[in-house]
Amino acid sequence: MASERVVDVYTDGACRGNPGPGGWGVLLRYGEHERELRGGEAETTNNRMELMAAIMALETLTRPSVVRLHTDSQYVRNGITGWVARWKRNGWLTAGKEPVKNADLWRRLESAVQRHRVEWLWVRGHSGHPENERADALARLGCEEVTLPGGRR
Repeated sequence: MASERVVDVYTDGACRGNPGPGGWGVLLRYGEHERELRGGEAETTNNRMELMAAIMALETLTRPSVVRLHTDSQYVRNGITGWVARWKRNGWLTAGKEPVKNADLWRRLESAVQRHRVEWLWVRGHSGHPENERADALARLGCEEVTLPGGRR
């Protein structure tokens, strides 16, 4: 049997104001190959951008993979590894019977995860971790692009 395809993914989100203009950034690494992704929205939240980074990373992969996804967002890591199952059982309501925030993105992330075997790894943000810093720079660039006159290029 061939060895499994292992992809390291580094994600980050950024927002100017919360809500405000935001961006997401992704660094994908497969062996010696790297790919950078970024995007943004004119009016969003930091949590939405953190989720979008993970979603876009997983949706970009063209075939099922073993993914080591590195995020500095406890919200994303804890949400996908624990909270989502409970929210689904509760009809996408929190323990306080309130609608889950960002349920549209949580559903999309859960769907994207199904194609892969994902290990969710937390890294401390803004601590000098080179790949996390690159993902952060991409997220900030995505944010800048949506705030340029005339929108994104």
